[in-house]
Amino acid sequence: MDFELTASMMCANYGNLEKEVRDLEEGGIDSFHIDIMDGRYVPNFAMSLNDMSFIASAAKKPLDVHLMIEHPNNNIHIFLDRLRKGDTVYIHPEAEYHPSTTLQKIINAGMIPGIAINPGTSIETVMEMLRIVKKVLVMSVNPGNAGQMYLPYVGKKYTKLLSLKEEMNFEIYWDGACNADKILEFAPKGVKGFVIGTTLLFGKKQPYGETLQNIRELIF
Repeated sequence: MDFELTASMMCANYGNLEKEVRDLEEGGIDSFHIDIMDGRYVPNFAMSLNDMSFIASAAKKPLDVHLMIEHPNNNIHIFLDRLRKGDTVYIHPEAEYHPSTTLQKIINAGMIPGIAINPGTSIETVMEMLRIVKKVLVMSVNPGNAGQMYLPYVGKKYTKLLSLKEEMNFEIYWDGACNADKILEFAPKGVKGFVIGTTLLFGKKQPYGETLQNIRELIF
């Protein structure tokens, strides 16, 4: 079963970020998840523009940039100018007056366009955007903080999106409270990738490569 694992870099050790990036890549991580929070759209501040820029310069693997900010269209160029073609940029549709305009700027810059869907966001409200984006990041917790509990009703949202993904040509990614049971259940159903943080990856006593191998062996 082919699925992707992306490291939630807000959970990394910032005492030596370059080593974290290198160790994760050597261990087999597929991409780096960058959470940008502005303290307005979500009640928290997380990674900075400089954090993102450094990881983009140090990493060979792609970045998945998750913009939890108000009106990203106003400053989207600041992020796009510091990323590489083929990186992914997610926006929250509720955070923008005209989200399709912002998504088109992401496409024009050679990036992969994505939307992030909050637990309280219905699929019906983003239906037309599903025809534009290539990735849908489904939040299984309310955005803004790591270490939250999984919201069980979000499972039905994954089921609905899985029924639409072939017709509309997008992939589904899991973000929040991702444990081994969730990968074991949803990867075989067609969820393409999983953002992993403190629950599975960071703060453990074993090397990243060993941890990532153990996760991949779950569903074989």
